[in-house]
Amino acid sequence: MSDHVIAVLPGDGTGKEVAVEAQRILDTIQEHTNHGFEQTVIPCGGQHYLATGEEWGEGSFEFCRDDADAIFMGAIGYPGAWLPNGDLAGGSVILGMRSGLDLYANVRPIRLYEGVPHKVHGRFTNIWDPDMVNMVILRENTEGLYHSLLHRSAQRAKGLEGYEPPEMEFPGLHGEVAYDPRPISAHGSERLIKMGFDICNTRSGAPVDGVSRVSCIDKSNVTRGCQLFRRTFDTVAGSYSNIEKDYGYIDAFTQWLTRTPEFYDVVVTSNMFGDIATDLASVLQGGMGMAASGNIGDDHAFFEPVHGSAPKHAGQNKVNPIASINSVQMMLDWLARRSNDDDLLEVSKILDQSVAEHLKDGSSLTYDLGGTASCTDVGTSIASRLATHLKER
Repeated sequence: MSDHVIAVLPGDGTGKEVAVEAQRILDTIQEHTNHGFEQTVIPCGGQHYLATGEEWGEGSFEFCRDDADAIFMGAIGYPGAWLPNGDLAGGSVILGMRSGLDLYANVRPIRLYEGVPHKVHGRFTNIWDPDMVNMVILRENTEGLYHSLLHRSAQRAKGLEGYEPPEMEFPGLHGEVAYDPRPISAHGSERLIKMGFDICNTRSGAPVDGVSRVSCIDKSNVTRGCQLFRRTFDTVAGSYSNIEKDYGYIDAFTQWLTRTPEFYDVVVTSNMFGDIATDLASVLQGGMGMAASGNIGDDHAFFEPVHGSAPKHAGQNKVNPIASINSVQMMLDWLARRSNDDDLLEVSKILDQSVAEHLKDGSSLTYDLGGTASCTDVGTSIASRLATHLKER
């Protein structure tokens, strides 16, 4: 029996609904394998703040840091829930963990499953062979334009005063000026880029040609931070002679990403550029309801769908839980590799297989994929397939 302590943070809105389906998957694995999951549910988010005056309970950050082997989050964000300083209530949960736990890599797989219509050339059309969309984008997660907000959130998560950047002058500007510094460090870039190359070594190469390739996406023709990021990329790449280097500016990349996604294997980029590019890339995999992610550091990790709390859909049991289920799959993969647990790694692959079979079957899809199934329907269906495969091992 291998036991793992999992902190489950349902959050707000539809996050609570998809978290139930994530827990259903963990329960199914526990029932049919020797892997146990002690799940500790932690109320948090904007709605919790409005009800209690706190974004999450005292000691929650410390539990995630000191006791949890991994963390799953549903979504954060509730209408009208703002802190006195103007920050989003609940932000210190997600952003505080990214900074406070030093989760420097936001890892987002972009994969089109068979049977899933992407959204580029029409709502329900398949222009590409599904195998032609299969990449991973790594976004630096602790620096860049989010740096000040991340540090404010980390301080609040620890019960301390928030951080504010120093005052600056901007010659030639008049009236009120608001700004966000964009610090990019060689250390922060190096560890993110190195993870990208290491992940590339575990994959089968770009769909179009099978070449193992890492693409550096920046704006190094304009900004100094990106120039440092690219120089660091070249330095790291020197240790991976088996992997091809590729370069692109972010504005051009947004065109190439949707025009020729089959060229990309692994992509590394800075914080804000990665935030925008991965949301754009989600249309290649069928929308945000399919988009999983991991926030990963050297010692900790938390996993979450990237679709947000979607308040207008909350309470209707209609949203797609597959992004959450795929986030659980990423979590199992991370736990397995961290502990050298080959059996848990196999279970993570069986979960991915179960999702793929469910989507290929196409009889139980949520509204965003053209179906009428509920969130519970989809979660139950995938859990049932998973149980069958686990029992057949």
